[in-house]
Amino acid sequence: MSELDLRLSAATAQDTGSFRLVELPPELCQIIESTSEKTASLFIKGHPTEDAVLCTSEKTYAVRSVVLSNTVLVVTPSRSDPDGTVHIRDQLHEILELVPVVPKLHKLSILLRNMEYDEGDEDRQAIMPKYSYEQARSEIQASEAEFVRGLKERRILILEGQLRPIAPAHLSTILELLLNYLISLSLSHQAAAVEELVSVLADEHEIPRAVSNQVISWFGDVKEGLWKMNADAVIRELGVGILRHHRHNPISENEFLKKWKNVVGDTFESSVKLSLLSGDYLQNLSSNGGEAILTYFPSSALPVDPAARFVELFLTRQRWKHEEIEHFLLDIAVNSKERDKLLLKHARALTDTEGVWYTARVSYNN
Repeated sequence: MSELDLRLSAATAQDTGSFRLVELPPELCQIIESTSEKTASLFIKGHPTEDAVLCTSEKTYAVRSVVLSNTVLVVTPSRSDPDGTVHIRDQLHEILELVPVVPKLHKLSILLRNMEYDEGDEDRQAIMPKYSYEQARSEIQASEAEFVRGLKERRILILEGQLRPIAPAHLSTILELLLNYLISLSLSHQAAAVEELVSVLADEHEIPRAVSNQVISWFGDVKEGLWKMNADAVIRELGVGILRHHRHNPISENEFLKKWKNVVGDTFESSVKLSLLSGDYLQNLSSNGGEAILTYFPSSALPVDPAARFVELFLTRQRWKHEEIEHFLLDIAVNSKERDKLLLKHARALTDTEGVWYTARVSYNN
């Protein structure tokens, strides 16, 4: 092994604290080293009051500091003797670790408050507060792919560059109209002409083309002007639209299913099933112990902090079946492994003849 002469650089004082050592997970190394991804970009996002995250085009990573037991020296070769002398530029006592995390999309509901798009809102646009797509894209801690997917899942329109969450009732109306026109115009839900649907909504119901085009894209794939409808997604949205009115006044399961099937029509009523609404409702028995009743209980309204979410869940129910509670954790865990870690940390598993149940690790007062 060749010997090197270590010397302090003249720039050591000004360089101190200016270097950071980042440990890259394998998938990030592959992106950076791949010759096919010359345009790959990494972004650090975060408000001064937030913990920073690193975003690729597809994923979001938390940036965590890990203290080192040994000091790491940052050195550079000497210009006068590059083969025998190196200059110490800085000393590092920590590395930055990158850990995949759920994108911080929950801020959108706060930032877009009072900006909802509803029927006949065109005249209010001039006086309504504005939050642009580009502004949200730069401020929200999410990758580009996660951000676009988040807008779709949260039913947020982009109108003239501004973000507008669509009113749930208006969205249900548009979806019901689309189902009706598929039947009346004899269009296949596997390959419906988008232009025909958009035109009839604009001409007969004054629904702007920009709105109906985006709604159609949320609920299926559009290729070469033809819409392949995601029937389950449309049916689910219409079911949530009915259930949303029963947060405080539960509805019997049979009555709910009857209303739901009536809304989706004869063509799709066979596809109606409660499993489509997992993570949006609670099922209990009525006070007389007879029929099942449903209550609107959306996971999207629960706290995003894991500890606070488990408190809310166990205040609502003292014990949960595994197949029930997992649906209320999907949006706070990046994968099933992380979800299981959360359950292990915040809940206690019990097994009986009915299966696996989870109870709180600590007692909560109702």
